[in-house]
Amino acid sequence: MQEQTYNEATTAIIFDAAVSGQIGPDWFAPAFWRARDALSALAGGRGGVAVINTPVGECVLRHYRRGGLVARLLADRYLWLGAARTRSFTEFRLLEHCASLGLPGPAPVAARYVRRGLFYTADLITARVAGARTLAQCLASGTLNADVAHAVGGVIARFHRAGIWHADLNAHNILFSTVGVHLIDFDRGRVREPAAAWREGNLLRLRRSLLKLGAAAGGEDRFMSTVWQSLLDGYAQVWDA
Repeated sequence: MQEQTYNEATTAIIFDAAVSGQIGPDWFAPAFWRARDALSALAGGRGGVAVINTPVGECVLRHYRRGGLVARLLADRYLWLGAARTRSFTEFRLLEHCASLGLPGPAPVAARYVRRGLFYTADLITARVAGARTLAQCLASGTLNADVAHAVGGVIARFHRAGIWHADLNAHNILFSTVGVHLIDFDRGRVREPAAAWREGNLLRLRRSLLKLGAAAGGEDRFMSTVWQSLLDGYAQVWDA
Protein backbone atom coordinates (compact mmCIF):
# COMPACT_ATOMS: atom_id res chain seq x y z
CA MET A 1 0.00 0.00 0.00
CA GLN A 2 1.45 3.33 -1.09
CA GLU A 3 0.02 6.31 0.77
CA GLN A 4 -0.01 9.97 -0.06
CA THR A 5 -1.23 12.75 2.20
CA TYR A 6 -3.02 15.92 1.18
CA ASN A 7 -3.12 18.82 3.65
CA GLU A 8 -4.73 22.21 3.36
CA ALA A 9 -5.53 24.34 6.39
CA THR A 10 -7.79 22.22 8.61
CA THR A 11 -8.43 19.47 6.05
CA ALA A 12 -6.30 16.34 5.74
CA ILE A 13 -6.68 13.42 3.33
CA ILE A 14 -4.83 10.14 3.10
CA PHE A 15 -5.26 7.91 0.10
CA ASP A 16 -3.78 4.94 -1.68
CA ALA A 17 -1.43 6.48 -4.23
CA ALA A 18 -1.27 3.14 -6.04
CA VAL A 19 -4.99 3.42 -6.76
CA SER A 20 -5.15 7.04 -7.84
CA GLY A 21 -2.51 9.64 -8.53
CA GLN A 22 -4.36 12.43 -6.77
CA ILE A 23 -7.50 12.59 -4.67
CA GLY A 24 -8.75 15.96 -3.45
CA PRO A 25 -11.64 17.31 -1.39
CA ASP A 26 -14.06 17.03 -4.33
CA TRP A 27 -13.98 13.26 -4.00
CA PHE A 28 -15.78 13.56 -0.65
CA ALA A 29 -18.52 15.89 -1.89
CA PRO A 30 -21.70 14.08 -3.01
CA ALA A 31 -22.58 17.09 -5.18
CA PHE A 32 -19.36 16.58 -7.17
CA TRP A 33 -20.42 13.06 -8.15
CA ARG A 34 -24.10 13.95 -8.56
CA ALA A 35 -23.18 16.61 -11.11
CA ARG A 36 -21.45 13.88 -13.11
CA ASP A 37 -24.37 11.47 -12.76
CA ALA A 38 -22.02 9.24 -10.81
CA LEU A 39 -23.74 8.99 -7.42
CA SER A 40 -26.46 6.74 -6.07
CA ALA A 41 -27.79 6.14 -2.57
CA LEU A 42 -27.00 2.97 -0.67
CA ALA A 43 -29.58 1.42 1.63
CA GLY A 44 -28.80 0.78 5.28
CA GLY A 45 -26.77 2.60 7.89
CA ARG A 46 -27.52 6.02 9.36
CA GLY A 47 -27.50 7.87 6.06
CA GLY A 48 -24.57 9.62 4.50
CA VAL A 49 -23.62 6.49 2.53
CA ALA A 50 -23.50 6.49 -1.26
CA VAL A 51 -22.05 4.60 -4.19
CA ILE A 52 -19.82 6.74 -6.41
CA ASN A 53 -18.59 5.82 -9.86
CA THR A 54 -14.99 7.04 -9.73
CA PRO A 55 -12.06 6.87 -12.18
CA VAL A 56 -10.81 3.87 -10.18
CA GLY A 57 -14.13 2.01 -10.19
CA GLU A 58 -17.23 1.88 -8.03
CA CYS A 59 -16.60 2.98 -4.45
CA VAL A 60 -18.61 3.56 -1.30
CA LEU A 61 -18.46 7.06 0.18
CA ARG A 62 -19.42 7.25 3.85
CA HIS A 63 -19.84 10.38 5.92
CA TYR A 64 -19.48 9.50 9.59
CA ARG A 65 -22.59 10.18 11.65
CA ARG A 66 -23.37 9.56 15.27
CA GLY A 67 -26.08 7.24 16.51
CA GLY A 68 -28.21 7.21 19.63
CA LEU A 69 -29.22 10.18 21.74
CA VAL A 70 -25.95 12.04 21.24
CA ALA A 71 -26.78 12.34 17.53
CA ARG A 72 -29.39 14.97 18.37
CA LEU A 73 -26.70 17.20 19.81
CA LEU A 74 -23.59 16.49 17.73
CA ALA A 75 -24.94 14.83 14.55
CA ASP A 76 -21.73 14.31 12.55
CA ARG A 77 -19.24 16.08 14.81
CA TYR A 78 -16.56 14.35 16.89
CA LEU A 79 -14.22 15.71 19.56
CA TRP A 80 -10.75 16.48 18.19
CA LEU A 81 -8.09 14.30 19.86
CA GLY A 82 -5.47 14.41 17.11
CA ALA A 83 -5.31 13.30 13.49
CA ALA A 84 -4.27 9.74 14.28
CA ARG A 85 -7.37 9.27 16.44
CA THR A 86 -9.95 10.51 13.95
CA ARG A 87 -12.58 7.92 13.04
CA SER A 88 -11.74 8.02 9.35
CA PHE A 89 -7.95 7.71 9.67
CA THR A 90 -8.27 4.97 12.29
CA GLU A 91 -10.60 2.90 10.11
CA PHE A 92 -8.44 3.48 7.02
CA ARG A 93 -5.38 2.14 8.89
CA LEU A 94 -7.30 -0.86 10.20
CA LEU A 95 -8.51 -1.72 6.71
CA GLU A 96 -4.93 -1.45 5.46
CA HIS A 97 -3.91 -3.91 8.17
CA CYS A 98 -6.72 -6.32 7.23
CA ALA A 99 -5.68 -6.13 3.57
CA SER A 100 -2.06 -6.88 4.47
CA LEU A 101 -3.26 -10.07 6.17
CA GLY A 102 -5.38 -11.09 3.21
CA LEU A 103 -8.63 -10.70 5.14
CA PRO A 104 -11.78 -10.04 3.08
CA GLY A 105 -12.69 -6.51 4.09
CA PRO A 106 -13.35 -3.44 1.93
CA ALA A 107 -10.22 -2.06 0.26
CA PRO A 108 -9.44 1.43 1.59
CA VAL A 109 -9.21 4.14 -1.06
CA ALA A 110 -9.14 7.44 0.84
CA ALA A 111 -9.99 9.03 4.19
CA ARG A 112 -10.53 12.64 5.21
CA TYR A 113 -11.15 14.77 8.24
CA VAL A 114 -12.13 18.43 8.40
CA ARG A 115 -11.31 20.12 11.68
CA ARG A 116 -13.41 22.97 13.03
CA GLY A 117 -12.20 24.17 16.40
CA LEU A 118 -12.71 21.50 19.06
CA PHE A 119 -14.53 19.18 16.65
CA TYR A 120 -14.07 17.51 13.30
CA THR A 121 -16.13 15.72 10.67
CA ALA A 122 -14.91 12.68 8.76
CA ASP A 123 -15.39 10.68 5.57
CA LEU A 124 -14.12 7.40 4.16
CA ILE A 125 -14.01 5.98 0.64
CA THR A 126 -13.65 2.24 0.10
CA ALA A 127 -13.85 0.04 -2.97
CA ARG A 128 -17.29 -1.48 -3.46
CA VAL A 129 -17.62 -5.26 -3.37
CA ALA A 130 -19.23 -6.00 -6.73
CA GLY A 131 -22.49 -7.93 -6.83
CA ALA A 132 -22.67 -8.38 -3.07
CA ARG A 133 -25.72 -8.76 -0.87
CA THR A 134 -25.85 -8.26 2.86
CA LEU A 135 -26.55 -11.18 5.15
CA ALA A 136 -29.76 -9.34 6.08
CA GLN A 137 -30.82 -9.38 2.42
CA CYS A 138 -30.00 -13.09 2.18
CA LEU A 139 -32.24 -13.67 5.18
CA ALA A 140 -35.07 -11.59 3.73
CA SER A 141 -34.92 -13.46 0.41
CA GLY A 142 -34.82 -16.89 2.05
CA THR A 143 -31.29 -17.69 0.85
CA LEU A 144 -29.63 -17.74 4.28
CA ASN A 145 -29.02 -21.46 4.62
CA ALA A 146 -26.56 -23.70 6.44
CA ASP A 147 -23.92 -23.42 3.69
CA VAL A 148 -23.97 -19.62 3.73
CA ALA A 149 -23.88 -19.60 7.53
CA HIS A 150 -20.91 -22.00 7.56
CA ALA A 151 -18.95 -19.72 5.22
CA VAL A 152 -19.81 -16.66 7.33
CA GLY A 153 -18.61 -18.39 10.50
CA GLY A 154 -15.30 -19.28 8.86
CA VAL A 155 -14.62 -15.71 7.75
CA ILE A 156 -15.45 -14.28 11.18
CA ALA A 157 -13.00 -16.75 12.70
CA ARG A 158 -10.27 -15.56 10.32
CA PHE A 159 -10.69 -12.00 11.55
CA HIS A 160 -10.81 -13.13 15.18
CA ARG A 161 -7.64 -15.20 14.84
CA ALA A 162 -5.91 -12.05 13.60
CA GLY A 163 -7.23 -10.16 16.63
CA ILE A 164 -9.57 -7.95 14.59
CA TRP A 165 -12.48 -6.82 16.72
CA HIS A 166 -15.54 -5.56 14.83
CA ALA A 167 -17.44 -3.06 16.95
CA ASP A 168 -20.81 -3.68 15.27
CA LEU A 169 -20.93 -7.18 13.83
CA ASN A 170 -24.49 -7.45 12.54
CA ALA A 171 -26.32 -8.87 9.53
CA HIS A 172 -26.01 -5.58 7.62
CA ASN A 173 -22.21 -5.52 7.92
CA ILE A 174 -21.60 -8.94 6.38
CA LEU A 175 -21.61 -9.25 2.60
CA PHE A 176 -22.02 -12.41 0.56
CA SER A 177 -20.97 -12.42 -3.10
CA THR A 178 -19.83 -14.85 -5.78
CA VAL A 179 -16.26 -14.51 -4.50
CA GLY A 180 -17.14 -15.19 -0.87
CA VAL A 181 -17.91 -13.47 2.42
CA HIS A 182 -16.70 -9.98 3.37
CA LEU A 183 -16.98 -7.97 6.57
CA ILE A 184 -17.56 -4.22 6.20
CA ASP A 185 -17.91 -1.08 8.36
CA PHE A 186 -14.98 -1.27 10.75
CA ASP A 187 -15.71 2.07 12.42
CA ARG A 188 -14.40 1.88 16.02
CA GLY A 189 -12.90 -1.55 15.30
CA ARG A 190 -9.40 -2.31 16.52
CA VAL A 191 -6.74 -4.97 16.96
CA ARG A 192 -6.94 -6.85 20.27
CA GLU A 193 -5.64 -9.99 21.84
CA PRO A 194 -8.12 -12.65 20.65
CA ALA A 195 -9.71 -13.29 24.06
CA ALA A 196 -12.74 -15.54 24.33
CA ALA A 197 -14.93 -12.87 25.96
CA TRP A 198 -14.98 -10.39 23.08
CA ARG A 199 -15.02 -13.12 20.42
CA GLU A 200 -18.14 -14.60 21.99
CA GLY A 201 -19.59 -11.11 22.37
CA ASN A 202 -19.15 -10.50 18.63
CA LEU A 203 -20.99 -13.71 17.80
CA LEU A 204 -23.81 -13.00 20.23
CA ARG A 205 -24.26 -9.55 18.71
CA LEU A 206 -24.62 -11.13 15.29
CA ARG A 207 -27.10 -13.68 16.60
CA ARG A 208 -29.23 -10.95 18.17
CA SER A 209 -29.18 -9.08 14.87
CA LEU A 210 -30.39 -12.13 12.94
CA LEU A 211 -33.14 -12.88 15.43
CA LYS A 212 -34.28 -9.25 15.37
CA LEU A 213 -34.57 -9.50 11.58
CA GLY A 214 -36.77 -12.58 11.83
CA ALA A 215 -34.30 -15.46 11.46
CA ALA A 216 -36.36 -17.49 13.92
CA ALA A 217 -39.65 -17.07 12.04
CA GLY A 218 -39.76 -20.83 11.55
CA GLY A 219 -38.98 -21.43 15.21
CA GLU A 220 -35.97 -20.42 17.29
CA ASP A 221 -35.00 -24.03 18.04
CA ARG A 222 -34.86 -24.78 14.33
CA PHE A 223 -32.75 -21.67 13.64
CA MET A 224 -30.33 -22.53 16.46
CA SER A 225 -29.93 -26.16 15.43
CA THR A 226 -29.46 -25.52 11.72
CA VAL A 227 -28.32 -22.07 10.57
CA TRP A 228 -26.70 -20.90 13.77
CA GLN A 229 -25.06 -24.23 14.54
CA SER A 230 -23.65 -24.32 11.01
CA LEU A 231 -22.18 -20.84 11.54
CA LEU A 232 -20.55 -22.00 14.78
CA ASP A 233 -19.22 -25.11 13.04
CA GLY A 234 -17.66 -22.98 10.31
CA TYR A 235 -16.14 -20.74 12.94
CA ALA A 236 -14.70 -23.66 14.92
CA GLN A 237 -13.28 -25.30 11.79
CA VAL A 238 -11.19 -22.22 10.99
CA TRP A 239 -10.39 -21.28 14.59
CA ASP A 240 -9.09 -24.77 15.38
CA ALA A 241 -7.17 -25.20 12.12
